[in-house]
Amino acid sequence: MLKGLRFSGWLRGSRDPLHAALGHLEREVMEVVWTGREQAVRDVQVQLPRTVAYTTVMTTLDRLYKKGLVIRRREGRAFVYTAVYSQDEMAASLTSNLLEGVLANGSAAARPFLSNLVDAVSAEDQELLDELERLVRDKRQQMRNPQR
Repeated sequence: MLKGLRFSGWLRGSRDPLHAALGHLEREVMEVVWTGREQAVRDVQVQLPRTVAYTTVMTTLDRLYKKGLVIRRREGRAFVYTAVYSQDEMAASLTSNLLEGVLANGSAAARPFLSNLVDAVSAEDQELLDELERLVRDKRQQMRNPQR
């Protein structure tokens, strides 16, 4: 689904999968594009929190297009860009892709990840740990009694 995105920053300690998958300028550009309306390169450029050359913004949007994160259509001589996914959808997809990668290496490889997940969740929020427990219980019940 999402092409060309890496997780190295997340694995090194970044808490946000979006920050790990996108470069600094890509994140800034996506923040502008996520406002929801079609925007030309110049529109994005003027909304960035720092001064960035027009051609740099154009190249960044082209890279985001090639990664499948924005769509574009020609309007006159320029392209206008729109986000393919909302910020929440993209974070969920990145997280899902990471989990699929971890689980693809078998249950033994997934154990440390799951252990760290439980430790991190319980350190942050007891209610979230209870929710995780409920989700596991519900999934087990669903697997025992699949609806046909």
